[in-house]
Amino acid sequence: MNAECGHGRRPALGHSAALTGTTDGLAVLIAASLPWSTTAPSILVGLWLLAVTPTIDWRDYGRQLARPAFALPFAFLLLALVGTLWSDAAWADRLHAIKPVAKLVLIPALLYHFSRSERGSWVCLAFLGSCVLLAVYSWIVLLDPAWKITTTASAGVPVKNYIDQSQEFTLCAFALALPALIFWRDRRVVATGACLALILLFVTNMVFVASARTALFCIAVLLALFAWKHLSRRAALLLLAGAVAASALAWTTSPYLRQRITDIAVEYHRGHEDLSRASTAQRLTYWRKALHAFTEAPLIGHGTGSIKRQFERAATSTSSLEAGIVSNPHNQTLNVAMQWGLLGVVLLYAMWIAHLRLFLGQGFLGQGLAAWIGLVAVVQNIASSLLNSHLFDFHEGWMYVLGVGVAGGMVLKRSRP
Repeated sequence: MNAECGHGRRPALGHSAALTGTTDGLAVLIAASLPWSTTAPSILVGLWLLAVTPTIDWRDYGRQLARPAFALPFAFLLLALVGTLWSDAAWADRLHAIKPVAKLVLIPALLYHFSRSERGSWVCLAFLGSCVLLAVYSWIVLLDPAWKITTTASAGVPVKNYIDQSQEFTLCAFALALPALIFWRDRRVVATGACLALILLFVTNMVFVASARTALFCIAVLLALFAWKHLSRRAALLLLAGAVAASALAWTTSPYLRQRITDIAVEYHRGHEDLSRASTAQRLTYWRKALHAFTEAPLIGHGTGSIKRQFERAATSTSSLEAGIVSNPHNQTLNVAMQWGLLGVVLLYAMWIAHLRLFLGQGFLGQGLAAWIGLVAVVQNIASSLLNSHLFDFHEGWMYVLGVGVAGGMVLKRSRP
């Protein structure tokens, strides 16, 4: 019941402007800290849950759970919990495997909160601003590694690793693509130039400083998505020509990028002799063993946390590569299939499709930007999950949760009568 109809009763705690502001502020801090830390976002998420819980109208929230975008993350977590019952893995491995799935249930809470909040854009801007600072700092530590905050394996990567950094920069670059196009069509030259400058900052960093090959693949997919979603056929052809020209320029001017691409063949052919350069060969070996494990239990899999156990069974002494034991097959579909079989795969793709539908078909203006950001987050995760288990990885998984939850809430808010 609304406060004005409460017949003199105190307003519900959920209507407190201060509490709502605190919840929004914590979400902003989560987004701002994610590019730099794993500990800070984890703590802030716990605080956010404490702040958001009193603001929820549980009857209304229950009605929202009829939507697939809300319900499927809970179904996924339920499967992970039940899957511990038929797993033959150690209980420590079973419980550890629940954590990557558990974060998905924050998506419904974020969708619900930001369908009522006015500050969803603040969260997006906080993540963008934090990534801009990281990109600038990345160039600084490339020139002077003494400025690194933590010890990392790659030059030009001040925190975490080059995979996480590349995924962040890819998301930001394509999130800015639509505003740049809107400003260009409105003849707002300064705003267009600012967006293009930031896009160039992110792209040049991946070309000359540090890039993951998965991110390069995602760039190609997202370029096609942008052309299909927002450009005419003529403009799409011009974009394609520009992308080819830019790729040729990057190839000729960046020895780093050439090495990253040519190493694919080297890693495939020499992987059995040199594990330090076996990324491609390792990934193919993991996929073959994961497929074999899936065929042994195709319907419900081997249970939650069983991946390491299955690789232990498949390990041989024929080579160091074949003897490898891991807990991640570096493919999201195979990660799910090994643990929960076809049942898990159906749930995974149903959730992806439900979140895609949340953002597809929205108008070009108004709610278009929020829909575009959410769409980029979902498509990037699907594409990168072909080569990694990015939905279950900490950094990329939280990028997905925040992208879908915040942008999806903004879309739902603007679609209300």
